[in-house]
Amino acid sequence: QLVESGGGSVQAGGSLRLSCAVSRYTFADGCLGWFRQAPGKEREWIANVRTLDFDRDTRYAVSVRGRFLISQDKDNGTLYLQMDRLQVEDTAMYYCAARKESICGGAYRQTDYYFWGQGTQVTVS
Repeated sequence: QLVESGGGSVQAGGSLRLSCAVSRYTFADGCLGWFRQAPGKEREWIANVRTLDFDRDTRYAVSVRGRFLISQDKDNGTLYLQMDRLQVEDTAMYYCAARKESICGGAYRQTDYYFWGQGTQVTVS
């Protein structure tokens, strides 16, 4: 089960930190991803991480690289997405997702992920 939180409204240039509560089983060695979906658009992959090799196995989409940063707290079973220098174009519903497999390389499609959270809304104005 995945539960996101931390969304809200912010002005352009501001920051938000999203959280995703994850089962400890998944955190032991799993691939976790963040997606977002803006109104009228397809769900877009923005980042993923293999929890067992966090420092070396993290990827970001070009649209967010350098502005967004994944971190994790394994003790509390929480994945974070720090979002800085937010832009109006970042407005979307943000989702946390987990694969059945632990491999993250090439996992950029919705269908690569099996478990999904309910989403948290981010609005940038």
